[in-house]
Amino acid sequence: MSAPSSKPTVTEREARQVAEAAREQDWRKPSFAKELFLGRFRLDLIHPHPLPPAEDARRGEEFLAKLRVFCETRIDAARIEREARIPDEVIAGLKEIGALGMKIDTKYGGLGLTQVYYNKALALAGSACPAVGVLLSAHQSIGVPQPLKLFGTDEQKAEFLPRCARTDISAFLLTEPDVGSDPARLATSAVRDGDAYVLDGVKLWTTNGVIADLLVVMARVPKTEDGKGGITAFVVETDSPGITVENRNAFMGLRGIENGVTRFHQVRVPAANRIGPEGAGLKIALTTLNTGRLSLPASCVAAGKWCLKIAREWSAAREQWGRPIAEHEAVGKKISFIAATTFALEAVLDLSSQMADEDRNDIRIEGALAKLFASEMGWLMADELVQIRGGRGFETAESLAARGEKAVPAEQVLRDLRINRIFEGSTEIMHLLIAREAVDAHLKVAGDLIDPDKSLQDKAKAGANAGVFYARWLPKLVAGSGQLPGTYGEFRHGIDLSRHLRYVERNARKLARSTFYAMSRWQGRMETKQGFLGRIVDIGAELFAMSAACVRAELLRTQGDHGREAYQLADAFCEQSRIRVEELFGRLWTNTDTVDRKVVKGVMGGAYTWLEEGIVDPSGDGPWIADTTPGPSKADNLHRPVN
Repeated sequence: MSAPSSKPTVTEREARQVAEAAREQDWRKPSFAKELFLGRFRLDLIHPHPLPPAEDARRGEEFLAKLRVFCETRIDAARIEREARIPDEVIAGLKEIGALGMKIDTKYGGLGLTQVYYNKALALAGSACPAVGVLLSAHQSIGVPQPLKLFGTDEQKAEFLPRCARTDISAFLLTEPDVGSDPARLATSAVRDGDAYVLDGVKLWTTNGVIADLLVVMARVPKTEDGKGGITAFVVETDSPGITVENRNAFMGLRGIENGVTRFHQVRVPAANRIGPEGAGLKIALTTLNTGRLSLPASCVAAGKWCLKIAREWSAAREQWGRPIAEHEAVGKKISFIAATTFALEAVLDLSSQMADEDRNDIRIEGALAKLFASEMGWLMADELVQIRGGRGFETAESLAARGEKAVPAEQVLRDLRINRIFEGSTEIMHLLIAREAVDAHLKVAGDLIDPDKSLQDKAKAGANAGVFYARWLPKLVAGSGQLPGTYGEFRHGIDLSRHLRYVERNARKLARSTFYAMSRWQGRMETKQGFLGRIVDIGAELFAMSAACVRAELLRTQGDHGREAYQLADAFCEQSRIRVEELFGRLWTNTDTVDRKVVKGVMGGAYTWLEEGIVDPSGDGPWIADTTPGPSKADNLHRPVN
């Protein structure tokens, strides 16, 4: 049986149609963030702050205590960084304490932790060594356990989940050397052959792939008389004949992760291992990521907490001009930013995670906003720590120790965090994904008006529907509770957080008005205005974070748990966030988007190649994208299972 020999050729419109078909089309549950983008501040959806049941909290805290001991006694982060590998005995120890099964139900041998405590565990493990956190996250957040939990059959769960809970490491394989965020061009094929499918293709950046026992593989099934075909998900045994790990990739950060290039050549996979129907693979992947993305904010929260600790200790010990550097405003502002932002990120993470656990809200936008906001702010916090540390921030921990100083790996944290702005949807892709969800209500009522393929009759019908919707919606954007001084008075305790919530309410309406104006102005060209859409999303992220910070501060106050300090941090974050929001609103209409497009056209047309003169390019030879023609592997198999 021969595999397809060429990559699918798709137009921009076809690519959008594939992505659109994979979206969850309906909103069956309320969404705080969706309402926020529509100008409706539904504080009742997040306040009072939801809390986990007492039994879930007890089990979660018990495991955190066990994991902390393991991290403190069994994980040598410096060794992992030095050797660029997590020792087998560490992985074996994680298996022993049940860390592979944190999210797997107890009836399958897992710990059955909630999303809240799973994220707390990832943060704890990631603080000890980010590569360990990634190992656990890739296995459970996007590897075999999560898609099987959501879409697997009872038989699949019974066969694979007990293995994933205790012994087997899993990985998720979607990306290809020439396919990133455009899955319509996916080239890996899965051809039906009796009671099996035959896989051919190459997958890139397979985190955990070098040591995995089980894989979730996305492959394209050809359409037949008996099957609809399309991108489909499979559980694949890594020791199947025809699978070769051809390379273990190395990166600027996260040096301990086992990330590789995996080739499939005539790999037979039982049809019983298909997850869901043919063609459902991309929808399965996107749905899995709705909560799977929350693992990245967990790592960013952990990094923020560590940055705050180091900034506090160093800024008290280091003196300049007769005073500790923390007392100098230039440094103090950085410390304030790290502290306030860490508080807000934890608020966003815990709120989103608890809503995921309760399953009464649709959190597809909240989870995406959490990933976007945390990855961007986490990077900024680490960068500020390096600046506070000065030359020592640029020096490696090993070098610091060699000359007798505390081995603080600030530069490593900066390197390790950088990938979060790319992992599981780059910042640019997250902007587009969230923007699409944010304007969903508009497209439902007025989408046909701007669709060039729709008939005049369809456009007329859409115009009538849009007229009814906007006649009801637009007047509500004029005034709201944010203009009443006494609103949200329960958030006024010494420090007045109610004013920040009123600010959120007013600016949610302003955000919705801005979006409507832009859609009216650009109509079908709106999707090309990526700079504008990115700023709209960033404003929404700030407003969501402000809301979460205030709600968390009030929760801590009612619990008597650092309530006064929490109010101070929430107030500081909201003040800082408001400045960013005002700047973003200003840049919606006053920006360099037009001139930037002209410059890009000139760059790509070769108009500025003279500007590149006077350098030597140290890059090596080779194609920009490696050849991935299907066929048998010519490389040694680097697969290294950990028993």
